[in-house]
Amino acid sequence: MSTRFTRSLLALVGVGALAVTLAACSSTAEAGTSTSGDTGSFAVDENTLVFGVVPDSVDTETNYQPLMDYIAQETGKTVEYHESTDYAALIEAAVAGKIDVASFSGFTYVTAKNNGAAITPVSSIITAEGQEPGYYSQAIVPKGSDITDLAGFEGKKVCFVDPSSTSGYLFPSYNLLEEGIDPETDVTPVFAGKHDVSVTKVGEGVECDAGFAEDSEVEKSDKVTVVAETMVPGAPIVVSDTLPDELKAQLTEILGQVTIDDIIASGIESADSDGFRSVFFATSPVDDAYYDTIRDICEKTEAEQCQG
Repeated sequence: MSTRFTRSLLALVGVGALAVTLAACSSTAEAGTSTSGDTGSFAVDENTLVFGVVPDSVDTETNYQPLMDYIAQETGKTVEYHESTDYAALIEAAVAGKIDVASFSGFTYVTAKNNGAAITPVSSIITAEGQEPGYYSQAIVPKGSDITDLAGFEGKKVCFVDPSSTSGYLFPSYNLLEEGIDPETDVTPVFAGKHDVSVTKVGEGVECDAGFAEDSEVEKSDKVTVVAETMVPGAPIVVSDTLPDELKAQLTEILGQVTIDDIIASGIESADSDGFRSVFFATSPVDDAYYDTIRDICEKTEAEQCQG
């Protein structure tokens, strides 16, 4: 299993090499980082916080805007939205010190840390009261398909999200291997780039006979059927370790455990919408150890791209 998994994920090896190169080569000036005396450094300058995200769906910026407005209000700084072109690009940005706050996937966070990114997770978003951090990676097929389980994915065109996606590639690949299916050679992999695109392509049943995506995007479609699912660690909100200590403490406090009602009560009217309520109820504190499940999969499979 280890050899096949390593081979099937070789596309990510380059991410680690590139990230290390960025870390070694980028000086403060090259990274566009402005320092604030001996108290810390910023991705741009002391008046701006760069908020980085992975391109999960077409609504990514809209989904995060109320939270960014809240951060801006509480810190008094301009919050600049930065959507990376793909997961690898967000890893590179983190390693190069080009983000101050970010929403990662679990695997992207672990990979970034392994390659020298100075970031710390503070919380994970939950979408309903009483919920714990975490969500489902779901295996999906077109409505009416004769595929009823993961074993049926063999020999098919399978939609994945991105090679660095936790729920859209890492967990699906591991689960396929558990079924004796190599995710590179026993299926025809198709990388959709975003979770919602993966769902759409599977629903159409043309480019993909089956696929994977996170549950929040799957539930929006009536054209796919879930045939298997796995709980994965919740995606972390991280803060750069290079920020001034006082600001890091403030961000940890305001992002560590805040509800949508708290945000609305603070005066952020944009949070009081059906759209934001569908993706955000509160944040729940998490720490680095919370992502040991992902590290365990990396250790068991000996996947090279998991290593620092």
